[in-house]
Amino acid sequence: MWIPKYRRNILVGEVAEYTREVLKEILVELGCEVIAVEVMADHVHVFALCPPRHSPAYIANYLKGKSARRILQRFPELKAKATREKLWSRSYFVATVGNVTADIVKSYVEEQWGREK
Repeated sequence: MWIPKYRRNILVGEVAEYTREVLKEILVELGCEVIAVEVMADHVHVFALCPPRHSPAYIANYLKGKSARRILQRFPELKAKATREKLWSRSYFVATVGNVTADIVKSYVEEQWGREK
């Protein structure tokens, strides 16, 4: 989970759809199994099963870097809203699934749309 710089509400409409697709493509490139990806106006949730050769920190930073480049190329108008052409905040939250089932986490991620309204 991570947010755009200054938690701006820029992930809407076509930008949100493109962001979702880009994140899924990048996860597949890494050899990860995409379980759920949800893009809200001011944050992103990603739930994926990834090979152990990649650390969670590596995956988060790789996703943020690759996706920012592709999104800013496709939507250059976002550069005006991004600070120094940085789309994402430096921070992120990563957790591994251990004591709960994948289905519980997947339903939590998918239900985030209901919380936003």
